[in-house]
Formats: sequence, structure tokens, C-alpha cells
Amino acid sequence: MDKRNLVIIGGGPAGLTAGIYAARATIDTVLLERGVPGGLVISTHLIENYPGFSVGISGPDLMIQMEKQARRFGCEILSVNVEKIENNDKEFYLKTDRGDIITSAIILASGAQPQMLGVKGEKELIGRGVSYCATCDGAFFRNRRVAVIGGGDAAVEEAIFLTRFAEKVFVIHRRGELRATKIVQQRAFQNQKIEFIWHGVADEILGKNLVEAISVRDVRDNSKTLLKVDGVFIYVGNTPNSSLLKDLVKTDEKGYIITDENMQTSHKGIFAAGDVRRKLLRQVVTAVADGATAAFAAEKYLEEIK
Repeated sequence: MDKRNLVIIGGGPAGLTAGIYAARATIDTVLLERGVPGGLVISTHLIENYPGFSVGISGPDLMIQMEKQARRFGCEILSVNVEKIENNDKEFYLKTDRGDIITSAIILASGAQPQMLGVKGEKELIGRGVSYCATCDGAFFRNRRVAVIGGGDAAVEEAIFLTRFAEKVFVIHRRGELRATKIVQQRAFQNQKIEFIWHGVADEILGKNLVEAISVRDVRDNSKTLLKVDGVFIYVGNTPNSSLLKDLVKTDEKGYIITDENMQTSHKGIFAAGDVRRKLLRQVVTAVADGATAAFAAEKYLEEIK
């Protein structure tokens, strides 16, 4: 059984930053990531608001650099899926698909995953026209008509990105105005390939083997319109990946983990960082700050329990 002083779960910006800080502090650390390091950021075409990059940087490029930096300082990164976490008074037991690990402290940086609409046809047509990642799938819709559902930064930014490929991009939003930042809104409004459908919600996604249309309901009078599209990109929020700790720490009503300013959860020795925790702003820059703080707090905790 592997024994470590600190285990970081999740390889997005929060987890990788925690790994950088922990490794530099010479803490016996391992970072566990079930997929490819980078988290949701690797599906972002362009990040313009991360300090230090005057013309922006792509999500994959930024995450590749963070991973290289963590490894350079000696942070061990393993491709492992954590299945269960148990604890006694002093230690935590992690059951994984590659064996068990004992640790004195945990930083959960498992992020969040795209929230589904929950409408008829969505599940059946995932990968057949329904997508949650324009960067991943946009090129499949060259000269096609697509719909983007949502009105926040992610939805509008990805709608703009999709105009590189699509003939027409419909942005369907349940309100009469967008929630995206003003500069992003301006770019979208100026793009002739984008058409906005205000006060609209998707009631059903239609198609036999591939997406063929979407049923849009006007929330003001419940009238319905059948919009013919070849793809539907959904950006209606995220769900935190906090189920591993649901019986150990306090969460809010949406499942986000509650921490103090030092990323300490309600359970001693467990810290949370990034999109998985309850906070006002979920961005790469705040995830990085969370990761650094969590690693520093974990270092102090480990010193206390020696």
C-alpha cells in the first residue's frame, strides 16, 4: 500500500498549482488525475483574461505549461481514478483502480463537469450532434447550422469560436440579455454569423441518428418554434465533482464544497480548491490562487500533526 503525506486529486489549474507549491516545499506528494491533466480548461479555445499573456493563450497550451512546471519541480502525476475515500482519526484511505493509498492530507481539486439540459433527445444524441465542447467538436460542423444554448461567457465565447466553421450560429438564451462580459457580448453582436434567440429554452432535441432540429419554446407565451440545426452546443452551467467527499465534508445545496479562506473544509486535513468549492468567481486565475493557498495550508497542517 502506497503511503504519502499529501494527495492532490485533480489535474486542472488548481490541482497542478497545488502540485507545484507542494513539490517546491518538498512535501511527499502525488497528484491523481483520472483523465488528461488540464481539466475543463483544455476545451477552451482562447483565454484572454489570464495575467501575463497580452494576446491571450489557448487553454491546452496553458495547461501543458502548468503540467511541465509541476513535473519539473518533482510533482509525481499518476493516471488514476479514485473510487472511494475513508478515514480514521489520523489518516485517509484512498481506494483507486490502481491500488490503495494512505495519506495524512488531501487537496480535492476535482473541478466540475458540464451540466446537462435534461431534455428529450439530449442523451440519445450525445456525440451525434449534441456537444458540450466547441473546441473539441466545432470542426465537424463546417458549413453547417448549429445552436448554442446559454448566455454566459462560455456560451458566447464558444459561439464566436464556432463561426470559424459553421455557416450559422444561433444563440438561444432564456433571458432578454446576456450574462457574458461586455467585451465578449460586443464581439458576438458584431459577428454577422451569429443570431440571437431571446427568451428561448430548448424543450427537445430531435433527430434519428444525428441532430436534425431543436424545439425552442418562448418563455413569455410558451409558443414553440422548430429550429433546423445540425449541432447543439450546451453551456448552462457546471456540476461540481464533489461526490468523493459527500459524507466527509460540508457542501452547499448544489454540492459545492464549503471552505474557509485557507481552503480548509469542515474536516481537518481535507482541503478543496478550484471549481469544486463554493465561491463567487470560477476562473483559471482563481483556481490557481486556490491551489497555491491549499498547498500552503496543507503544509502548515502537516507540520502541526507531526
